[in-house]
Amino acid sequence: MKSSKTNRRAFIKQSAIAVAGISIVPRHVLGQGYIPPSDKLNIAVIGGGGKGYSDAVNTWNNGASNITAICDVDWNRASKAFEKFPKAKKYKDYRKLFDEIKDFDAVTVSTPDHTHAVITMAAIKMGKHVYVQKPLTHSIYEARMLTEAAKKHKIVSQMGNQGASGPGVAQMIKWFDKEKIGSVHKVHVWTNRPIWPQGITPKTDKPALLDGLDWDSWIGPAAMVDYHPQYHPFKWRGWWNFGTGALGDMGCHLIDPPYRVLGLGYPTEVESSVGAVFSQDWRPDHLPDSCPPSSRTQLTFKASKKNPVDLKMTWTDGGLRPFHPDLIPVDHPIGSSNSANGVIMFGEKGIMTCGVYGREPKIYYNDGKIETFKEKKKKVETFPENGHQASWVEACKDGYRSKKHKRLTSSFDFAGPLTESILMGNLAIRSYGLRKKNANNRFDYPGRKKLLWDGKKMRITNFEPANQFVKRAYREGWSL
Repeated sequence: MKSSKTNRRAFIKQSAIAVAGISIVPRHVLGQGYIPPSDKLNIAVIGGGGKGYSDAVNTWNNGASNITAICDVDWNRASKAFEKFPKAKKYKDYRKLFDEIKDFDAVTVSTPDHTHAVITMAAIKMGKHVYVQKPLTHSIYEARMLTEAAKKHKIVSQMGNQGASGPGVAQMIKWFDKEKIGSVHKVHVWTNRPIWPQGITPKTDKPALLDGLDWDSWIGPAAMVDYHPQYHPFKWRGWWNFGTGALGDMGCHLIDPPYRVLGLGYPTEVESSVGAVFSQDWRPDHLPDSCPPSSRTQLTFKASKKNPVDLKMTWTDGGLRPFHPDLIPVDHPIGSSNSANGVIMFGEKGIMTCGVYGREPKIYYNDGKIETFKEKKKKVETFPENGHQASWVEACKDGYRSKKHKRLTSSFDFAGPLTESILMGNLAIRSYGLRKKNANNRFDYPGRKKLLWDGKKMRITNFEPANQFVKRAYREGWSL
């Protein structure tokens, strides 16, 4: 007996012969997960304001796709998207959208970090392809679950760290694979973030709820708090209940190049120190709800197939950056053109650097020579991340494990472990503030030490309190 796949192919072939003038084969004939190249991808947008607007525009790509529905808890923030796509159906609750609309193929998720996982998992279970903003999830456990679900349900996925598809990162891979800097034993990564408030105490006043804002849906699976502009819009990044701090916000852009170039896996060790805030003399503020104003975190990675030596990766944020390496001339910036963000990989034969998104890569050789890479200017003006999203759209049309899918640079099989590795740094940052009173009525800080990580089991093995941050508790009524 012939398989249904064979019968379907035969039917398509016969249909094409019988009706030579028709170029689009109905989707129900081809089966779930395949869309003819001549057809358009139907996309539901979850999060239409802020970054969500550019994600919608880039996946729409001047009409290459259809935006069929837009969901946002704050319709005022999403008004620009509603105007751009007037035919799209409007929603405030993604669950209602998923219940009422079935004829869409893919979803973009451009919402605060704490809602990424529940929205994305719901879409995956429906068999929808997903494009999710970085970081992939709010917790390590959620990242693992989404990675496994994408494989189980055979959907095409992509995380929104657009630099992964840029020419700078591709050039760095070529340089390293040609052994231009040799084995790498040390990496420095830094950012000028946070550029929003961190290291602060929650405000207790209760301003009026913004008109048109569905606050309960905005909170989603997180612990309920009253509405306040200290959370929405934008500033949620600095609160552990909703965001992942500077490391979570920018790590997927900046740690991606060395993680990808060197073929790294799960870290094995992590330790951190964070900037203190003093509202009173001698007594540092205890701020368990807020991400710190600055931090310095070191991750240890074992040798990989590509990089045969163990390495230490040091992350700094809050405006802190590494000291100027001797190989880089003193009048040269490090990392990006203004030195605000960057990556330095220290190898046997020299150092390789780049800015945010893998831009402006350079090699400074031990003999004093410098090798640079200049990105070719585009003939047509496009959004900077358009290629990252356009390639996802085309992969969705070809289906799971197609050649185009396999060429995606941030499918969940890569983006999931990357996100886990980055969020593992937050285990040390959050553990740093854990405290308990001693016999002298003073505080001890037992989490201020090197933490040992079992990546496969998702567990810190030498400090149990840190594991409370691996998997968050959802409020009643919410689950993956």
